[in-house]
Amino acid sequence: MDERSALTVGFDLDMTLIDPRPGMVRAFDALNEEFGTELDGEHFAANLGPPLEDVLRGYGFDEPVVKQLAAHFRSIYPTVVIDATVALPGAANALEAVRAAGGRTLVVTGKYEPNAALHLKALGWNVDRLAGGVFGAGKGDVLLDEGATIYVGDHFGDIVGGHTAGATAVGVATGPYSAAQLSEAGADVALNDLTEFPSWLATRV
Repeated sequence: MDERSALTVGFDLDMTLIDPRPGMVRAFDALNEEFGTELDGEHFAANLGPPLEDVLRGYGFDEPVVKQLAAHFRSIYPTVVIDATVALPGAANALEAVRAAGGRTLVVTGKYEPNAALHLKALGWNVDRLAGGVFGAGKGDVLLDEGATIYVGDHFGDIVGGHTAGATAVGVATGPYSAAQLSEAGADVALNDLTEFPSWLATRV
């Protein structure tokens, strides 16, 4: 069987598979200390999803400052965020459920790809493809290229990404939105967390 014809499921990373919030707050605190900025780390950590540069632009910084802040954030990330990050409930079992069904697993995230790879390595997770630095419809391009039929995420942008690829958009209420809000935003399925994913997947394969 051509691997592209097999079950292929994409997952978002932050607040879908992992909870990096404590480290994200610490990283923003470090930026404030280094550059004298007044970035709200708690708000950033509570609303993970959009690319870092877009978040920084929201503060009104010009592009050179945005690039400087983002570069420093990414340089300190391995030592500040990785060890403070934990897997969300059911994450490992969700990935395993796809494999047990003979499928392929993707992680498609807005996070800087090298740092996303560090998270996967730290947790001992092997996936068939990691794609970083994409959000919203950009995720859909990757999912379409990989033949994904399901995309799982916690953010409204993940719903857009899934639908852009013609995939079933599965929302998980472990991020900024409730299951009801995810459904209202167009999620085809809304789960409380990934512990519910294997039983749902079993109805699809």
